[in-house]
Amino acid sequence: MKLLIADSSDLVRLGIRSLLKTELEIDIVGEAVNSEELLEMLGSFETDLVLLDYTSSGFEIDDIVKLHKSFPNVPILAVTPEQSAQTLVDALRSGVTSYVKKDCSFPEIIDAVKQTAKGDRFFCGQILETIQRANLNVEDIDIDAFSCDAVAISPRESEIIIMIAEGFTNAQIADKLFLSNHTINTHRKNIMAKLGVKNTAGIVMYAVKTNLISPNKFLFTAEGEA
Repeated sequence: MKLLIADSSDLVRLGIRSLLKTELEIDIVGEAVNSEELLEMLGSFETDLVLLDYTSSGFEIDDIVKLHKSFPNVPILAVTPEQSAQTLVDALRSGVTSYVKKDCSFPEIIDAVKQTAKGDRFFCGQILETIQRANLNVEDIDIDAFSCDAVAISPRESEIIIMIAEGFTNAQIADKLFLSNHTINTHRKNIMAKLGVKNTAGIVMYAVKTNLISPNKFLFTAEGEA
C-alpha cells in the first residue's frame, strides 16, 4: 500500500510514520506540509491513499475538492482534531472517504488506513457520535449529490427547504404557507431535482452546507417523505 501523509505538524507526521512502520505492507511515499506539495506529490508518485488533516496550517477544506477532482481514484482518510457536525458533513460532501480523530486509538487508526485502502469507508466512533448527535446518518450523506455548479433556488423554495430541514411535514408546511399539500409536494420534488438528491436527508445536507440552517437547529424527521 502506497500512502501519502499530508499534515503541517512535524510531530504528527512523525507519530503517524512511527505508528505505520509496524505495518509491513504500508509504504509511505511522501509527506506534504501544505496543499501545493500534496498536489505535486500526487502528480509525481503512485498513491493508494492520502492521510490528510485539512485543518492544519497550510491546508484547507477546499483542498479535498481539488484532490477529489484531480485524483478521483485516490481515497482520502481525514485525520483531524474534533470538528463540528457541519464541518464533518462538509468534508464528507467534498470527497473524504473515511474519517478518524487524532486522539483515536492506534488500532482504530490502523484499521481506518487498511479499510479505506481496500475501498471501504471507515468512521471512528467519535465521528459517528458527532454526526448522529446532529440527527444525521452517514449512509444518507450522498457524496456525489452536489456539484460545484450554481443551483437556481427561488425564495419560496429556500423557505420550504428550511422548513423541511427543521423537521416540518408537507402538511405542516402547507398550513404555514397557506398552500395545498399537492403544491408543497410539487415544490419538494422540484427541489430534489434541482439539487440532484434522492431524499429528505439530501435536502437537509444542502440546507446545512449553504448555511440556510445551523446543524444544531434542525430536527431531522424519519418520516421518509421523499
